[in-house]
Amino acid sequence: MFKKIAAVAAVTLLLVACSQGAGNDAGSGPGSPGGSGASSPASSELIVFAAASLNTAFPQIAEEVFGPDNPGVNVTFSFEGSSSLAEKILAGAPADVFASANVGNMDKVGDLAVSPAEFTKNTLRLIVPAGNPAGVTDLASANAAKLVVCAPQVPCGAATTQLAEHLGLTLTPVSEEQSVTDVRTKVETDEADAGLVYVTDAMLVADKVEIVDVPGITDVGTSYMIATLTDAPNPDAAKAFLDAVMSEKGQAILAEYGFGTGAGETK
Repeated sequence: MFKKIAAVAAVTLLLVACSQGAGNDAGSGPGSPGGSGASSPASSELIVFAAASLNTAFPQIAEEVFGPDNPGVNVTFSFEGSSSLAEKILAGAPADVFASANVGNMDKVGDLAVSPAEFTKNTLRLIVPAGNPAGVTDLASANAAKLVVCAPQVPCGAATTQLAEHLGLTLTPVSEEQSVTDVRTKVETDEADAGLVYVTDAMLVADKVEIVDVPGITDVGTSYMIATLTDAPNPDAAKAFLDAVMSEKGQAILAEYGFGTGAGETK
């Protein structure tokens, strides 16, 4: 009798163990709270390398346009000069999306970019600190004062070079910065008498700077390009982010910050 009872107890314990084991497997399987199945969206990361001038518009697009349809994706931005970002991509830095402030730096990335497309445009403005302490009246007088611009390899620097050629001026800036935000910061903090920045940057600090009219400045601009990358860690989310940027809502947000239209033109 004792042996029979012991045998029944052993079988019962075995069944309980199997039941518990099945419960743990279900907890990590498809459709479970802790699982990775299709019915429960998995948390993932999207890495976006973007030109510094996009550091306000892109986070808003991510939150208001991309986010609602991709609740499990955390977007990480790296905002720098486009040339610096292109170099990092070529050096193997992990990224899903590259948004360049000009065609040249997208071309630099080459085959690592998948079907680059233009998504917006931008133009330059000459800004001075509030009150215009140096009395700058045009680009020539700005050039005679403490003028800061972007370095030639940076998109806003390339646009500055084009502008100077367009106006027949030789600029002699006191410094050349690696991003348009660096130029803007020097002007708004009175470290410089004037600076050439994008209209979008001028709008962001309208309470700290003044815009000096320069005839012909809107004749020169830059086309912003965006692409997913061939070795993107999260290609599906990357494509979804591009769609968000190109969407009507995404384009409307860009327009709010002063960016021009230009979505859909592919290379």
